[in-house]
Amino acid sequence: KLCGYLNKLGIKGPIKTWKSRWFFYDENKCHLLYYRTAQDVNPLGSIDLSSASFDCKLENGDGIFEIRTPTRVFTLKAISRQAMMYWLQQLQMRRWEFCNAQTRFPSQSSGSLSCSLASVFWFLFYVDVVDSEDFLPPVKTPTEAVGLKAASLPAPQTSTALQNISLKHPWTEIQNTVYNICGSKQLWGNNGNVFNFDEFQEHAKNLDEEQETEMEAGCAGAYCCSVIEPRLNWARKARWRNSGSPGLAEELHPERSPVDKVGVLQQQILTLTEEVKSQKELVKLLHKALEAAQQEKRVSSMYLTAAEDKDRLELVRHKVRQIADLTSRLEAVEKEKKELEQTLTLRDSHIQELKDHVQLLMEKNHAKQQVIMALTEQMARELSDPLQEANTITVETLYKQQEEIEHLKDDIDAYKTQNQFLNSEIHQITRLWTGVAENEKALLMKCACLQAQNCKMESKYLMVLRKLQEAVPLLPSSHAELVRNLIQEALQWDVKEGTEEAGLELTSTLYHSSEHDEYGFMTVPEYEVEDWKLLAKIQALEIKSNNLRSQEVVEKPLRDRWNSVGELSPSAELKSLIRSGIPVEHRQRVWEWIVSRHCSHPPDHYQRLLRQSESTEHPACRQIELDLPRTLTNNKHFCSPTSPLIPKLRRVLLAFSWHNPTIGYCQGLNRLAAIALLVLEDEESAFWCLVHIVENLMPADYYSNTLITSQVDQRVFKDFLSEKLPRLTAHFEQYRIDVSLITFNWFLVAFVDSLVSDILLRVWDAFLYEGIKVIFRYALAIFKYNEEEILRIHDNVEIYQYLRFFTRMIVDGRKLMTIAFNDLNPFPMKLLRNRRTMHREEMETELCELEQIKAAYVKERAEQGP
Repeated sequence: KLCGYLNKLGIKGPIKTWKSRWFFYDENKCHLLYYRTAQDVNPLGSIDLSSASFDCKLENGDGIFEIRTPTRVFTLKAISRQAMMYWLQQLQMRRWEFCNAQTRFPSQSSGSLSCSLASVFWFLFYVDVVDSEDFLPPVKTPTEAVGLKAASLPAPQTSTALQNISLKHPWTEIQNTVYNICGSKQLWGNNGNVFNFDEFQEHAKNLDEEQETEMEAGCAGAYCCSVIEPRLNWARKARWRNSGSPGLAEELHPERSPVDKVGVLQQQILTLTEEVKSQKELVKLLHKALEAAQQEKRVSSMYLTAAEDKDRLELVRHKVRQIADLTSRLEAVEKEKKELEQTLTLRDSHIQELKDHVQLLMEKNHAKQQVIMALTEQMARELSDPLQEANTITVETLYKQQEEIEHLKDDIDAYKTQNQFLNSEIHQITRLWTGVAENEKALLMKCACLQAQNCKMESKYLMVLRKLQEAVPLLPSSHAELVRNLIQEALQWDVKEGTEEAGLELTSTLYHSSEHDEYGFMTVPEYEVEDWKLLAKIQALEIKSNNLRSQEVVEKPLRDRWNSVGELSPSAELKSLIRSGIPVEHRQRVWEWIVSRHCSHPPDHYQRLLRQSESTEHPACRQIELDLPRTLTNNKHFCSPTSPLIPKLRRVLLAFSWHNPTIGYCQGLNRLAAIALLVLEDEESAFWCLVHIVENLMPADYYSNTLITSQVDQRVFKDFLSEKLPRLTAHFEQYRIDVSLITFNWFLVAFVDSLVSDILLRVWDAFLYEGIKVIFRYALAIFKYNEEEILRIHDNVEIYQYLRFFTRMIVDGRKLMTIAFNDLNPFPMKLLRNRRTMHREEMETELCELEQIKAAYVKERAEQGP
């Protein structure tokens, strides 16, 4: 037990007085309690050490140190410098042990033996670390000032009897005095221990029984912990005080007999038994959680088997209440995070103060060393000349100088000790700050999981509403009206929620939730049909849920790998990284590197093309102006005619039309250039990216007037579709579905306006690096991703309607990437070239036959005459 007498500085207006107080460390709360005497029962006050720091200043006097809390500074004085350093070291050690236990195991409800053992291991680790740092050697325990011997001695007397009485706590003083008068004889008669509170035992046992009853009765509710916790703390405090006698008795009698050792072991067995009991309580809680999960499963089964819509609506309301409960839990986590941030700010400011103080002490030490050196040199010069010494320096002056040097040496030793202690304090506070940062990170991940779960529940709720919406014609009028109100409320609530979340710092840290993403694409597309509005919101919620769940597991390790990439160079590792997706902060740099590898940039070439387009109007200028307002209408940077990117896009397309007069301009190039502008930002870089796509990645004649190569690729794609997905191909043939009507635009604009922005940009990452083979891979992967859904549709019109928008419903980009680059292997480029050559020859032959038929028809009409 850490206890002993210290003098506490009391300030009452302009009057400052030292008052003797008995200090006792409470290891359960990390509080330093202080009493007037060791025999008192009720403390006069306490000092919270969990967020406190310690300081000792030699200027204040010998044995004086300070405990700084966020709200107050306590000035204490020990009887000697050795006792002061002992108190400081012990308080540091106890604070470290408590903070580490709180940081590593914040949940009080799961207290178990493993947690206790982990705390012991962390304490031993701390001792090893501090010893290895060699900041300050351990101070020997001053038994005359600390521990039970100090408690058995009379309290140090002050100048007057009333000076030591606390006027701030008169009621506490009266209680302690009455207790000392009435109960001291009986207390000392029992076992001679001033900390034996037998009267608390009965209450503690009763409270333990109350705790068990309340735990069994109310463990299913979230409020159970808040009701039981204060009583548990009171009971633990009573048992802790009652168990103080064995520990202090062991300090009095270090040489224990075997009987005493057996008693200690029995006490340990009792402690472990209590730990096992807490584990059993935890198992009970887990059983009840399992029962709650089974109840949830039964409710879902009831919904699926419910015969009436009234029962289903009641289940929907139950889900709404669950969503509200999750929202309240999320707000509580956010509040806890803000409190941790405030604590972290206070600790950062205090660390800065300590650093400034250490710097000041080092400067003072350096100045004193210079003075000592100057005095030493002066003495050496004076002693070297005996005649001058006899004439100028007397024996008394020399004695004073030597005495002053001794004092300076003592000051240097004291400052060295102080510097070592402050270094250890800074080191420990830094480690505590690291623990708080890790705890904050864990809370952020917990909040992300809750948000993902919330989004999943919302999407399920909207799916239920959509199913009910489909059944509205079959419902009674009252039920149909209720369903419409719920749908309208859900649509408006989503918008409101997005507005509120946009202002939360925590939400912006975890996931940028707003109407647009990083590149300006709408997160929830706007549809005029109400049914499609619900589908858009379901899609947005599922995308957000997937992103939140993969943030720590997938995205963070991927971002760390990209951060470790230095200079870019072609390799298998870089290819794998690009296929996984380039983070937003690295995408612009990587795209510029890919384009520069394949395109030489003649100086001022782009500027010359711009001057030529300004001086001469290109034939494609009118078509470009018509296509500009129709470019990426779901992106905020292109939806308005006054957007700053519209003029840049116009200049890029005009420059390309002059750069490649064979193609000039083809519908679809505007979308390719728009994506390049969004990522690269610079219009000249976007121009060369467009050149790289058209002239290097795509085959010749892909964007010509006849689009012959584009049509060839559609035939090649049908061959691959029949080989990789034969069931789906047979299904299409059965209902006479021509997939080229859907896929032709995918190949022409590389999926722009077909996939959601996040997946689209990942496709473009691999497309720019590897070429058009990536387009074939992802086109097949899209059909593979939705194969089962398509096979369940048995109507020609419904299949076409589904194929119109099914790419927008893909939300799991990681799954699509796995299908494209793993499930569809092998996919050799040589086979693609051979198929393309074969189908091109067939198409050219067909075109020649068509030309011959056309010429014969024209000739026949000419011979027949008008």
